[in-house]
Amino acid sequence: MQPFRFQAGAVLPTPPTFWYPEEPASVLLLPGLNNSGPGHWQSRWERLPGFSRVDLGDWEKPRLHHWVERLDQAIGDTTGPVVLAAHSLGCLAVAWWSALKWHDRLEHKVRGAVLVAPPDVDAVDAHAGLRDFRPAPRLRLPFTSLLVASRDDHYASFRRSAELARAWSCTLVDAGEAGHLNADSGLGAWPTGLRLVSELSGHDAPALMAQATPLA
Repeated sequence: MQPFRFQAGAVLPTPPTFWYPEEPASVLLLPGLNNSGPGHWQSRWERLPGFSRVDLGDWEKPRLHHWVERLDQAIGDTTGPVVLAAHSLGCLAVAWWSALKWHDRLEHKVRGAVLVAPPDVDAVDAHAGLRDFRPAPRLRLPFTSLLVASRDDHYASFRRSAELARAWSCTLVDAGEAGHLNADSGLGAWPTGLRLVSELSGHDAPALMAQATPLA
């Protein structure tokens, strides 16, 4: 798979056929292990209109089926279409939710997903808190998805991220050397990520970035 390297002004892949620019989707934020702290881009995005964090339950000792049930409930409880913006273990929650809960009636409910820095849960030295999510599911995601990966993420090699992107039928977005794409990466409100999300949600990207700038 040839990764898509994000650059300012670049054109992203064609949005899904059920994309309605006049009706922005709600963006559900899905953190990973230990939740996302105040300096994380997800915490900054949470203050934007139309963005909300999903409480997946136990953040320190996550359990796959608990997280999947919480995600399923959040999607069902949200009025109108949704876009999923997941980080780290939250990406595995999305993949497992798709494998276990998807049905055709959701086709117009889930417009897409941006999956950022999924960890390699199958690695021999994977963090103990990730192991309930192994093995990583290998089923194609039935909605448009972007997988954003860093080349120096200590939780997953870029090769592993590319393998997951192929298995899930995601467009692979090469973030360069940006660590785990979290608060330690110095992303601030991460305008690049906001643009990726807006391509799927139908939000006005410049307006989102203008609102996000004070949050950086």
